[in-house]
Amino acid sequence: MVVDCHSHIRCVGLGQVDISEHLESAEVVDRCIVLGSPDGPTEEVNNQLSQYVAKYEQKMVGFALIDPLNEPVNAKHVRAATEKLGFKGIVLYCAQSGFHPAHTRAFQLYEAAQELHLPVFFHNTPVGPGGILEFARPFLLDEVARTFPSLKIIIGNMGFPFYDQTVCVLAKHENVYADMAVKPTNGWQVYRTVIAAYEQGVMDKLIFGSAFPAARAQACIEALLGFNKPVKEAGLPTVPRNLIQAAIERDTLKLLGIEK
Repeated sequence: MVVDCHSHIRCVGLGQVDISEHLESAEVVDRCIVLGSPDGPTEEVNNQLSQYVAKYEQKMVGFALIDPLNEPVNAKHVRAATEKLGFKGIVLYCAQSGFHPAHTRAFQLYEAAQELHLPVFFHNTPVGPGGILEFARPFLLDEVARTFPSLKIIIGNMGFPFYDQTVCVLAKHENVYADMAVKPTNGWQVYRTVIAAYEQGVMDKLIFGSAFPAARAQACIEALLGFNKPVKEAGLPTVPRNLIQAAIERDTLKLLGIEK
């Protein structure tokens, strides 16, 4: 089972992505999670995503965009915003939207998500000069995980650029995972992502993601499976290939409690 847990059909700064390219990227995986993006009105973004996911329901799983500062965050609203549109999780952009992960209204949202068994994907890598880097730190999710121990949390992009903080949070909390989305052309980034998790002993907490359109799923898989060759030749520490393959083939939907 290969699940791409991180993809988009529209992105900040890029707008609408070519749907045919997204479908092509998803061909090599069994299921593909598509995240709402804060590049337009929330209702518009979620409606478009819902229609896309419904059209390809055998392949796609949608995560709703929610801004806790500007939308109702009680369980009734969250249920309506997800179930009605067929979403199986929530995606938040703390750095981009300008709110601390432990903001009071965000905590109300987590409470609702935990009650409704909805995983929360933290896409906190700031995009553009307006993003607040302070709110992207994975350490800030420690308080969230402590307060809501049953809430399934995914740290997007391995918490880039704060890899060391990410692996510490992964090691500390049972229900926190990280998507190891990598850019195949950025060899050092790929190495830094995987080796940080391996040395901390949290390879079992990594799940596969392409971050499309930043990269294609096939290219990411090839980069990860070929991880050891260049680093071995350079005399750098390697990571057992079976651990990397296990992360790629991890059944993320089952892990997050999402019905197939």
